[in-house]
This record gives sequence, C-alpha cells and structure tokens, in this order.
Amino acid sequence: MKKYDVIVVGSGAGMIIVSRGIRAGMRVALVDHGPMGGTCLNNGCIPSKVLIYPADVVRTLEAARAVGVEARVERIDFDLIMRRMRAVVDEGRRGMERSAERAEGLDWYRGWGEFVGDLLIKIGDQQITAPRIFIASGSRPLVPPIPGLAEAGYLDNVSVLSLQRPPESLIILGGGYLASEYAHFFSALGTKVTILGRNRMLLKDEDPEICEIVKRRLSRYVDVRTGHEAVEVEVKGGKKVVSALDLASNAIREFAAEEVMVALGRRSNSDILKPEKTGVEVDRSGWIVVNDRMETSREGIWTFGDAIGKHMFRHTANREARVAWDNAFGSTSRVMDYHAVPHAVFTCPQVGSVGMTEAEAKAAGYKVLVGRAEYGDVTKGYAMAEEESLVKVVVNAGDGRILGCTIAGTGAAELVQQVVYLMNAGDRDSGPIGRSLVIHPALSEVVARAFANLLPPKEDFPRRSGGGSDQDRRALDASARDEL
Repeated sequence: MKKYDVIVVGSGAGMIIVSRGIRAGMRVALVDHGPMGGTCLNNGCIPSKVLIYPADVVRTLEAARAVGVEARVERIDFDLIMRRMRAVVDEGRRGMERSAERAEGLDWYRGWGEFVGDLLIKIGDQQITAPRIFIASGSRPLVPPIPGLAEAGYLDNVSVLSLQRPPESLIILGGGYLASEYAHFFSALGTKVTILGRNRMLLKDEDPEICEIVKRRLSRYVDVRTGHEAVEVEVKGGKKVVSALDLASNAIREFAAEEVMVALGRRSNSDILKPEKTGVEVDRSGWIVVNDRMETSREGIWTFGDAIGKHMFRHTANREARVAWDNAFGSTSRVMDYHAVPHAVFTCPQVGSVGMTEAEAKAAGYKVLVGRAEYGDVTKGYAMAEEESLVKVVVNAGDGRILGCTIAGTGAAELVQQVVYLMNAGDRDSGPIGRSLVIHPALSEVVARAFANLLPPKEDFPRRSGGGSDQDRRALDASARDEL
C-alpha cells in the first residue's frame, strides 16, 4: 500500500486540486480511468459547442431572408467539422497528459478506482491511501432498460463524436439540454430529427414561457414530440423503430430512423467507486451527499462536480473544487454559494439562465415582480427580425433584489451574464441597470427593457378591461422602442 498526502479521483475539475497540491509540494495521487480531462473536455461542453457553431451559422443564413438577404448553403463539410472538434479535444487532452507525466510528486493511476476500506482505494492490483481525498468522479449516460435498445444499438454523448457521416434520420430519446442541442446540430446538417421526450415540456427545468418559445422555434426544423415515452426499440427493414407511448392519448406510436441517440440524463459513478466503504453517504440515486463546504459525511473527504448530482456544469465544478481546497487547507472556512449559477442551452434558439424561475421564486415564498421584453422591443432586436424571443427577469418585490433571469434568443448566454454580475454584487439589486447608460442601439438594451417593465404577476395584478386594443399597445411599444 502506497501513502500520499492527497488523492484525487477524477481528472476534470479534480485537476485544480492536483495542480494546487503539486505547487504546495505535496505527494499527490491522481486516479482516473480516462481519458484525461473529464467529461467537459472529451465528450461534453467543449466538443459539442465546436460542433454546434456551424449549425448556428446555417440557421443564421436561413433566417437572413427576413432582413432582405437571400443566402444559400452550398455544402456542409461534415468531415472538417468533426476534425476541428477532435483537434481541439486531442490537443487539450495531450497537453494535460504531458503535464501529468512530467509533474514531480504526482503519480497517475490509470483505471477505475474503488474504495475497499477506510481512506483506502484499489486500482487494479494496487492500493493507495491518504488523509485527504477529493472525489470528482463525474457521471455517465443514463440508459434505461428499454426492451430492444441494446440489441438495436444507440448513440450517446460519447459515441456520437465518432460518427464519420451524419445519419439521414435520427431519433433522440430525451427532451433536455443534450437532446435539444444535438437536435439543432443534426437538423442543420440535413438530418431528419425526431425528439421523443417523456415530459410534456421541452427543457422542463427552464421557465415554461422559455420552454414554449424553444419548442415552437425548434419545431420548425425538428419533429418535437413531448409527452412520449419510449417503450421498445426494434430493427425493421434496415431502420431502427422506436415504439413510444403517447401519454396524452395512451396510444402507441412508431417512429423509424437510421439511428437512435440516448439523451435521458446522467447517472452516478458511485456504483463503481463504492464510497460508502469509506463512510461516505450517498443518496437514493447514488449521488454523493455533501454540505455547503463540499465535505462528505467522512472527515477528510471532499466531493464536487457531477459526482454530487447538483449543477452539472464545469464552471460550477471549478468553483466547488476551489471551495473544497480552501476548506481542506485554508485558514478560514468557505461555503459554496449557488444563488446565481448561470447556464446556457446552445440550441435554436439559444437559452441563457441564472437563478430562480418565477415559479421557483414563488414556491420559495417570495413576493415577486416580473419583467419581460422581446428582442423586437429594442432597435437592434428589430433589425435582427427575431420574432420569437424573450428576456424574463424576476425580482423580489420587497427590496428589488434580483432572483433570476432567463433568456431565449440569439446571444442569450452573453446577455444573461450581465445579470449574473449584478447578482454577485452589493445588495444584488436591479438598481444599477436603471442608473446605467446602455449603448444604443445594442441588443443589451433588451435586458434593461425587461427590468424597466417590472410588474406584479398577472394573478396579483389583473389586467384592466379597456385600455386600448393590442394594436394600439403595439404601436405605443414601437414608438417607445428607444426609451428606457
């Protein structure tokens, strides 16, 4: 048995701990089954976004006719798209591997680790221990036992990156981030795509108004079937046929395609790691339980990232890793603050969100004000002719504190970031937006417009009868487009 100062399980955000441990002169062990870099680098956010940008370009060209520009896509070079994606992944991974191999004080154990005793991990025929262990063991695709699925074969977020050509047709099982993003990608490349999602809403964790906008716009290119649960997969006539239960009518419907992709969520790797053997508590789904200092139930073990099953974003995992390090080795205790965790969904349209939705804020007991603005409410948005878009903000009525913001439309991830900054500054109130000059005409005006439109929710502030027609209201909105 070999002893270390620190053991790190997982080479994604876990590399933050590895790097700090080495710089501090510690003897560090890295346990990882590979490939180096974790989900984000190898088969998550980085490769998928390299793929999705060409799809954005295709849709932008198609939408240009609305502003008087006729454009046509002559050819899509799928091979080039995939080679660019693989190049950035391979370069990043090789750089990390070279650094790990050269680092003094670091031993890299390549394989699945398994706890076999208290603070004791086995990798193959080797056993290692340390007084401090950091678990960043990640997650893997959730594949439910749908009859016939394994026999028919399927793609997931790993195998999809090895495709040599786009399938002529594709059924995606799931209605979340992954399904929506890859539906956007493949449909833009000419694949006939069908989404089969069990929930009645696409992107069910987003604000319902945003969900509806995404579903309507994505449905221009994709056959989006929400409220459908896959119950069987067969191979018929050279096609993969998915039988799905329509939950609204209770009827079974068949959908055929060349390929099936599973995008039904993630599952914990704790069944492989077995952290309970060292006294670490896991919940009913296998996610490791931590407190706000990233501490597990076993003193001396910290966990972060996908392994805890909370916010499965790399930027969140990076912050959690730093909090874990500071609590393990710092002079003062730190807690993880999740009040303003931003995220984006790179589909068509793009979604950017931070904080609570209107429903979540109400459920938490807040009396809220809600502000909405469409891109067309400001000059730059009108110029873009993006008809279905929305910025929605939620504010605490008592003190003006920003509780959340969600956006559907071009550049949503960038637009929402200005709200993220405010939610992490001072009293987190929306006042600075009203006091700030906003570049005119810029799309950022639409966020300021949403805050300028704050009102009580409809159930708290019923619409009065009379007051002019919708046509009159639209005319007034247009005349006030540049007045914030």
